[in-house]
Amino acid sequence: MDNTTIGIIVSSGMLVLVILGMRVGFAAALAGLVGLVWVFWAKFGYAEDKFFKALTIAVKTAGQVPHSKISMQALSLIPTFILIGFLAYYAGLTRTLFEAAKRWIAWLPGGLAVSTVFATAGFAAVSGASVATSAVFARIAIPEMLKIGYDKKFSAGVVAAAGTLASLIPPSAILVIYAIIVEQDVGALLLAGFLPGAFSAIIYGSMIVGMAVFFKNLGPPVKGFSWKEKFASLPGVFPIVFVILIIIFFIYNPFGGDAWGTPTEGGALGAFVVLLMALYKGMRWKELKSALLETAKLSVMIFTIIWGVLIYVRFLGFADLPGAFSNWITSLDYSPMVILIFILLAYAVLGMFMDAIGMLVLTLPVVYPAIIALNGGENVAAADAAFGMGSVGLSIWFGIIVVKMAELCLITPPIGLNCFVVAGVRPDISVQDVFRGVAPFFVADALTIAGLIAFPAIVLYLPNLLLGG
Repeated sequence: MDNTTIGIIVSSGMLVLVILGMRVGFAAALAGLVGLVWVFWAKFGYAEDKFFKALTIAVKTAGQVPHSKISMQALSLIPTFILIGFLAYYAGLTRTLFEAAKRWIAWLPGGLAVSTVFATAGFAAVSGASVATSAVFARIAIPEMLKIGYDKKFSAGVVAAAGTLASLIPPSAILVIYAIIVEQDVGALLLAGFLPGAFSAIIYGSMIVGMAVFFKNLGPPVKGFSWKEKFASLPGVFPIVFVILIIIFFIYNPFGGDAWGTPTEGGALGAFVVLLMALYKGMRWKELKSALLETAKLSVMIFTIIWGVLIYVRFLGFADLPGAFSNWITSLDYSPMVILIFILLAYAVLGMFMDAIGMLVLTLPVVYPAIIALNGGENVAAADAAFGMGSVGLSIWFGIIVVKMAELCLITPPIGLNCFVVAGVRPDISVQDVFRGVAPFFVADALTIAGLIAFPAIVLYLPNLLLGG
């Protein structure tokens, strides 16, 4: 039995474990360890006296690889980005942001829901965690919408769907993970998320307005705010704008010259600034402790997934499964765009059974080389490439699209995590109600993905400024 066949068998077994309910990180680590033992033992001709030697080599490999990768400086971005979001919540920035959006936007049909979307997008710019974003706005926005007569299913769906924007808008933990997996510039990936995130928020808002116009009782507008009240709400938004500017200047200096520092340093400074704001707003030790503990819990969960999957990825290297998949993909008699669409549809199906980070970390080591090969390889000129862009541009463009697909995992039944979080925060709303409420947003996400595919400049404009493209 050759190594590729071993790779297919072990990978299939891992998917079965995930579907049966085992955590992705543990399933990947177990599959990777078993696969490494199998590959090394096969190399020794399945000799009985060589099994323990194969096991020893596999255990040493499984122990060394995660540490060498987890200790990378770029991954230190993840806990700092998550911490910014929790501290911003305790600083009261979420409520002031929602209040400002309500005063300026709520006069539209479905305006309070549109306000929720844009307030969530603003908070996403200082929070790297979609789940935390959904939990925060479930407490703030849903009571406001229910108070003026919004349908509870629709209200919950708005919050759950809008929370996914934190996966795309920097500082995004999942974009950092993608950049590390495909070995691309973290700063370029983070910059690339701004315009697609804003584009996605505009699509959400436009769809809500359209639904409110068509269904008259869906979302009544909120009027009566004077210009004085509108402008009075703006100072509360300035702290978030300030943190966003810090992160931008540490990734890319828009005034020319070198950036002020690395994205890691920008994330750390942003967390420090928000901490000072939270302390100024009266945050006590109990709240600071909660923010630190929640950050630690979420960071450990993410790092555990990465640690387990890295063992599996090393096994894939020995099994040469990425190479075999790339050869199969490039041999298909379909256009590259059609193949890309089928890959995205496969992600939509996987998202029904896996969490977003686990799905990307598991699949990208196999799918990403195939996409590069489909484009013509690493060194192909943009004019000759199948997708009309070089490998760096393709990496960024594909990353944003694939992360947008991963957002679907957060609202897709049966394990859409954002939906469970919203239902957990609001006991009066069932998970089934939330899933019904998010249904229209699948159409909005499909339109967003279609727009990003049709107009790559939405994704690549800002990264090209950073990379000089």
